[in-house]
Amino acid sequence: MGSEAQIIPSINLSGEALDLDGERYKVLCTKVREALENHGCFIAFYDKISKGLREDMFMGMMSLFDLPEETKKKYVDPRPYRSYLGKSKIIPLHESFGLDNEAGDKMAQEFTHLMWPEGNPSFCETLKSMSSKLVEMNNTIMKMIFESVGMGKLYNSHVEDSTSVLRIMKYKVPPSNESAMGLVPHTDKDTLTILCQNEVQGLELLNTQGQWITLIIPDGAFVVMAGDGLKARADAWSNARFIAAKHKVMLSEKRERYSFGLFAMPKEGATIQVPDELVDDDHPLLYQPFKFSDFFSYFVENISDDALELYAGV
Repeated sequence: MGSEAQIIPSINLSGEALDLDGERYKVLCTKVREALENHGCFIAFYDKISKGLREDMFMGMMSLFDLPEETKKKYVDPRPYRSYLGKSKIIPLHESFGLDNEAGDKMAQEFTHLMWPEGNPSFCETLKSMSSKLVEMNNTIMKMIFESVGMGKLYNSHVEDSTSVLRIMKYKVPPSNESAMGLVPHTDKDTLTILCQNEVQGLELLNTQGQWITLIIPDGAFVVMAGDGLKARADAWSNARFIAAKHKVMLSEKRERYSFGLFAMPKEGATIQVPDELVDDDHPLLYQPFKFSDFFSYFVENISDDALELYAGV
């Protein structure tokens, strides 16, 4: 295992680059598509999320995870990967919350009031701002993907059928001098994941040669990853063959690691289906139409690296 972050593309999604009528935008769209085809992920710079907002988010997260265990356990959601998770036997160094973004600002207000009944307006406003800006970043990237594969006409309906979860994560310091597993190897089941971490590294990616490589994420950068949902949708688009990035977290530093991420996915009941006009002899149908919520329930009950193929494969 080595540090080979240089093979993962870095893409600047800031300033004039996002001028929809500019030539640089078209070039960027191609770079985004090629990164997801070849690696399943890329490192992104995005100036609409300021350094100050990121710092406020991490400061707020530290206060959140410092709350008593009984307070954190009050956050319960019957849906998978939403409730507070802590003291897991499988990933004992990991803690997290999954906040449903579909409720918008109401989500931030209700969650903040649950954790701090006396109020914490600073955290609430930071949570609102970060959630909305990550959704905007996700939509920008998805628009680039749709346009790059010639499916721009489907973008608006995709947005209408999409929602997201904001995950807030903490990784404790390993108890010994050796590295320890923070998060087990997996692919995300969503459409697109956008991650931001503090200065403590640990994210590793399984490359196409079957080797685990350490991603050294520059300060202020984000990691964008394709999930199984995007892989299923893209398999018959043009010549796109996106990779769902398999990744894990390994901990070796003597500092706590904090990260947060937006996990974009189809809404409850939304169906992932390849348009008939995109299926031909060169691009045969690989997945039957399926409801994302049904697939996700199947995955939770039958956790497997090839859950998508088992559930919806032709």
